[in-house]
Amino acid sequence: MPKIKTSKTTSKRFKITASGKVMRRKATRGHLKTKKSAARKRAYTLEHPASESDVKNIKKALGV
Repeated sequence: MPKIKTSKTTSKRFKITASGKVMRRKATRGHLKTKKSAARKRAYTLEHPASESDVKNIKKALGV
């Protein structure tokens, strides 16, 4: 059986923790930052768990 190739775009966007959770970054952080509060901009830097409905497809794309 051949190996499953890792989707490189998925590997750059998601990270799997040691406990197996799939972590992602929040959107809305690229531009128009002057009108956003400092607390709001800091919240975008944190990693958040991916939606449970997407985890199966993300792990499949990562080859896990």
